[in-house]
Amino acid sequence: MAQHTFLVEIGTAELPPKALRSLAEAFADNFKSELTKADLAFAGVEWFASPRRLALKVSELASDQPSKSVEKRGPAVAQAFDADGKPTKAAEGWARGNGITVDQAERLVTDKGEWLVHTAQIEGRPAKELLGELVSQALAKLPIPKMMRWGDKTIQFVRPVFTVTLLLDGDLVPAHILGIDSARTLRGHRFMGESEFTIDNASQYPQILLEKGMVMADFMARKAKIKADVEAAAAACGGVADLDDDLLEEVTALVEWPVVLTANFEEKFLAVPAEALVHTMKGDQKYFPVYDKSGKLLPKFIFVTNIESKDPSQIIAGNEKVVRPRLSDAEFFFKTDLKQKLADHLPRLETVLFQQQLGTVRAKAARIEAMAGFIAAKIGADVAQAQRAGLLSKCDLLTNMVSEFTDTQGVMGMHYARHDGEAEAVALALNEQYMPRFAGDALPSGLVSCAVALADKFDTLAGIFGIGMLPKGDKDPFALRRAAIGALRIMTEKQLDLDLVELVEEAVSVYGDKLTNKTVVSDVVDFMLGRFRAAYQDEGIGADVVLAVLARRPTRPLDFDRRVKAVSHFRTLDAALALAAANKRVSNILAKVEGELPTTVKPELLVDAAEKALATQVAELQGELAPLFAAGDYQTALTRLAALREPVDTFFEEVMVMADDEALKANRLALLNNLRNLFLQVADISLLQ
Repeated sequence: MAQHTFLVEIGTAELPPKALRSLAEAFADNFKSELTKADLAFAGVEWFASPRRLALKVSELASDQPSKSVEKRGPAVAQAFDADGKPTKAAEGWARGNGITVDQAERLVTDKGEWLVHTAQIEGRPAKELLGELVSQALAKLPIPKMMRWGDKTIQFVRPVFTVTLLLDGDLVPAHILGIDSARTLRGHRFMGESEFTIDNASQYPQILLEKGMVMADFMARKAKIKADVEAAAAACGGVADLDDDLLEEVTALVEWPVVLTANFEEKFLAVPAEALVHTMKGDQKYFPVYDKSGKLLPKFIFVTNIESKDPSQIIAGNEKVVRPRLSDAEFFFKTDLKQKLADHLPRLETVLFQQQLGTVRAKAARIEAMAGFIAAKIGADVAQAQRAGLLSKCDLLTNMVSEFTDTQGVMGMHYARHDGEAEAVALALNEQYMPRFAGDALPSGLVSCAVALADKFDTLAGIFGIGMLPKGDKDPFALRRAAIGALRIMTEKQLDLDLVELVEEAVSVYGDKLTNKTVVSDVVDFMLGRFRAAYQDEGIGADVVLAVLARRPTRPLDFDRRVKAVSHFRTLDAALALAAANKRVSNILAKVEGELPTTVKPELLVDAAEKALATQVAELQGELAPLFAAGDYQTALTRLAALREPVDTFFEEVMVMADDEALKANRLALLNNLRNLFLQVADISLLQ
């Protein structure tokens, strides 16, 4: 069967840059799915994307769908003919539907009876007849949150569509997609190359766009070029560019012909904290800041333009002119803010609402102050510094700088605290209170910072849960999931041995009588423990391992983490499967016992050799493992318990637990109870799969 190259390009108005790559990848994935469903063989689908186009190029596409045989079963022979052997109406109707007569039908004999059957030969359709509809179906499934209509058309798409190009090798594929008839027309760069031209063969794409249209349609090649050129430009300045990948992706989606240029700003602006300057350069202007080798911001920035100018100095001057007022604003806000101390903003926090039922941000700051002091005492941090940082934690929200550049929240508090002469640990905590801000983000560096970060997170969790506003589905306006995961990460990765119940109880008590949910403590603890499951699964730890630990409900995150890692290691041992099954068997036996389970094993009632051997080992391990459990060395404890595999297996092979003699039965149940309790010191391993 002949194989072909297929091209589809949708020419549009400027597509949303932050969504461009995801749209292109979804288009490719959707089209692959449509080809597979249509039974059209292909080798691969390559996607292209620029601000004004989405395109796919399919390699080694089959000419036609394969022909196939389809077996269509009819009524049972008993129902297909009447008593005289004539076809029934049901049989005749089925035969007509298949284009045959009843006597042309075949017979299918099964162990359940005999049936009429017809094997139909379905001829495959040419790919050229199918491709237009497949493209339309793939486009209809794109993840577009907000559609547009344009002109007098009722058709909707992410942006207005101007051209549709469908080529199968050199043949135009007729189609009407998004209100446009397919043609050979491609549009080039807005200002360079040919504005419109025709393409003769799908194999010419994307090279023809590059040569005639001055457009780099290959998104990844464009991104790689920008990255390399920005790095080279920064090196030429003796510096290193801040190549944030999100910004790099966005800039790549904004240009079709990337040209990298370097510009300057006045050195006087370096007196402003670098974070504010970087925020306006990256966030507002899409520039790449440049740092020297020691990490100090240089008075330079690198930007990407979408045109190859004969006089680049004009473009550079224009960008320098544009950024200057933004940097001047930052300078003005910074100097104005320095005229008063952070603590001077405390009274004004009374005017800012945290939550209607929970009061103002000033009240929240007071709670964080108290909570941070409580936590600091638990973890060995400076209590006075933690309380001071907690009190000042939200003051920078009312500064001019943060009001204008909201992403500088926290970091500006740090700079202003240093200017005010606050202790370095206090200043650092004002920035690090929000860590981790996202998955994989850094954690607070010092204990004072940890105390304030935990205090803030537990105050929010206790407060919002305390008024019954639990997150539902994807709705989580107070970012409670992020707060919970962040708190758990701080406690486990910073090795802070804190108890969730104790922390939530303290946070609830600081609220006084504001909270109405009577089960707030257990609700928050359960919610936080539930976050562990997703976090560990991201690390490749099985859900059954986490469930085995959750069954014991340890509420100290550091202890929880040690148990999970111990059980995860245990399941790699040869004895794990057998002992998990044995624990499940023991659990089932003990669950049937009415009343209180016996715990004392009487040596004189041990009759069989197998139960004597098991009893001896369990007794020895009870004494040996007690200090390991106390020290949280669960991995060593479980490794030692793995040695019970053989005596446990032998016990179940040779000993009847539910003996007729009540004393023997009670003694054996006590032995199994003690055995199970040894494992339950760590987790319920009967839940391991």
